[in-house]
Amino acid sequence: MNLIITGLYSGLLGLVFLYLSFAVIKIRKKHLISLGDGNHEELQMRTRAHANFSEYVPICIILLLIAELTSQADLFLHICGIVLLYGRIAHAYGLITKTGASWGRVSGMLATFAVLFSLSIWNLYTVVIKFF
Repeated sequence: MNLIITGLYSGLLGLVFLYLSFAVIKIRKKHLISLGDGNHEELQMRTRAHANFSEYVPICIILLLIAELTSQADLFLHICGIVLLYGRIAHAYGLITKTGASWGRVSGMLATFAVLFSLSIWNLYTVVIKFF
C-alpha cells in the first residue's frame, strides 16, 4: 500500500500546523512573552488556534490512515481530507481574526466533526464487514 491519500493530507496539514506555530512565535517575539500568554489576547487566540489544531488533526489522520489501509474508498477519503483541511484552516482563521463565535470557527468545527464522525463510522463499518 502506498498511502498516497494520507501522505497528501498529512503533508498539507503539517504545513498548516507549521504556519500556526510561526504565528504564535511571531507574537511571542513581538511582545517578549516567552512562557504562557502574558494575558495577551492576540497570543491567547493564536495559541488556542494552534492547540485546537493539534488536538483534532492527529486522530483524524490516524482514522484516515486506517481507512486507507483497510479499504479502497479513494474518493471518500479525498473528500474527508479536503473537508478536514478546509475545517482546520477555517477554524484557525476564525479563531485568530475574531473573538467569540464566527463563521470560520463554526464551519471549521462542523467540518472537522463531520470528518471525525464519518471516518469513525467508516472504520467501524469496515471492521464489521471484514471480520463478522
